[in-house]
Amino acid sequence: MNVDAVQTALGTEHAALWTYGMVAAFLGNQAAAVAEGSNAHRARRDTTERWLRDQNATPNPPAAAYLPPSPVSDGPSALAALVAAEQDTCAAWRGVLERTDDAALRTTALEALTTAAVRATRWRKAAGTTPASIAMPGVASG
Repeated sequence: MNVDAVQTALGTEHAALWTYGMVAAFLGNQAAAVAEGSNAHRARRDTTERWLRDQNATPNPPAAAYLPPSPVSDGPSALAALVAAEQDTCAAWRGVLERTDDAALRTTALEALTTAAVRATRWRKAAGTTPASIAMPGVASG
């Protein structure tokens, strides 16, 4: 159902916002890029919450805290946390794309997937990860 998929995507937006806030202290040399990512996720969260309300659904609130895939204690671990947050966001918005025929929602989901994939590539590049970009953002590898 569209609402369930969008609620999942909203959850990843909440988690991404939390992650950007957490890593900011470790990435002072990339403060502008961190702020841009945070602002983009905040705007997407707000848009997503409005969409849910328009569907007569109550947006799920953010959790009190989120657990990154590994501890964040320095610049490289902060970059890894950002990559993970963006990958999770890609996967959730791809899930929305797969579950709706609504043109406006598909446009929103594709834009969210694309911008998260670009940010993930930016963070992989900053971390020196090769390859920096991946062929199918939002698809689990393995």
